[in-house]
Amino acid sequence: MTQIQVARPTLGEEEAAAARRAILSGWVVQGPEVAAFEKEFAAMVAAPLAVACSSGTAALHLALAALDLGPGDEVITVSHSFIATANAVRYTGATPVFVDVEYATGNINPDLIEAAVTPRTRAILAPHQLGIPCDLNRILPLAEKRNLKVVEDAACAIGSEISLKAGEWEHIGRPRGDLATFSFHPRKVITTGDGGMVTGRDPEIMARIARLRTHSMSLSTAEREIAGGIVFEKYPEVGFNYRLSDIQGAVGREQLKRLPGLITERRRLADRYRQALAGHPHLDLPREPSWARSNWQSFWVILKEECPRGQKEVMQTLLERGIRTVRGVMCAHREEAYLGTPLRFPLPVSERLQDRSVIIPLYPGMSDGDQDRVIAALGEVLESK
Repeated sequence: MTQIQVARPTLGEEEAAAARRAILSGWVVQGPEVAAFEKEFAAMVAAPLAVACSSGTAALHLALAALDLGPGDEVITVSHSFIATANAVRYTGATPVFVDVEYATGNINPDLIEAAVTPRTRAILAPHQLGIPCDLNRILPLAEKRNLKVVEDAACAIGSEISLKAGEWEHIGRPRGDLATFSFHPRKVITTGDGGMVTGRDPEIMARIARLRTHSMSLSTAEREIAGGIVFEKYPEVGFNYRLSDIQGAVGREQLKRLPGLITERRRLADRYRQALAGHPHLDLPREPSWARSNWQSFWVILKEECPRGQKEVMQTLLERGIRTVRGVMCAHREEAYLGTPLRFPLPVSERLQDRSVIIPLYPGMSDGDQDRVIAALGEVLESK
């Protein structure tokens, strides 16, 4: 029996040729391919500026560091996200303050943010969970009212869209907050093997992010090449080694060309799941708000309390049938690394989603037959006890 993977990157001859082009150019780090990738990505999301880096986690860290977050500062965010979200806050020395999420989307609940604001609060870090945009229409006015920075964790939301005005749509990442961050991990909608991107509007902040990714070096290799003489670099602050290679940049440029088609296919597959599973007595499904268009980076089902099988049992039984799944999005506050971080607010929805959600296979290239197999197997597993 052929095993159905939960996700699969879409890579082909175009990406192979692009990687070869970069390799043969002799310029394999922070060269013209990365610069072109940054410009093309910025154009795609209509952002003034973009800076590429080595991972989505690096993008988060760079964004928060460039906003001068540090010890004594607080960042309102969610526990219900991959642990990189909370970790990036901790990397700066700031404290993550967790609030709960909405059941239907898994995104930060805007109604709970204001109660979490203290004199130490400096920023809101809001993920667009698994590709569904969070409610920026409600978050941004609150942030402006309380003079808070907003960083959008758009690791999963490449190509997702949001309507902030009736009838007008834009890609996530413009950004509408201060900065947005993206990931090019293999499970994301497009991939460079691994990699990340930060988008923003402020030229000074973005220039600082570009320096910080290269140990805060004042002079790039490209600038040194065209200087026409000997110029020594300086290191005005402690930075990081978060560069993206030109090989990855070249691959990313080809992936961007594929993006519209990849999202069209993901949305088609998500619609098939929703049509087949809607109304199932043991399942709840994620909801796409009327003002949001998800890229469906992942599709998940939520096991209702009355479901006769638990999360792990469902996943194990599907695995035995050749279908791989992933547990629902984790909660950082339950991990050993965060047990010493006091919770200020209960997180019942976050915990329920972690314990009752199962991410099922969805990727471009998945056949309707394989998807029908997943749908049938899931139905049989849920009804077999």
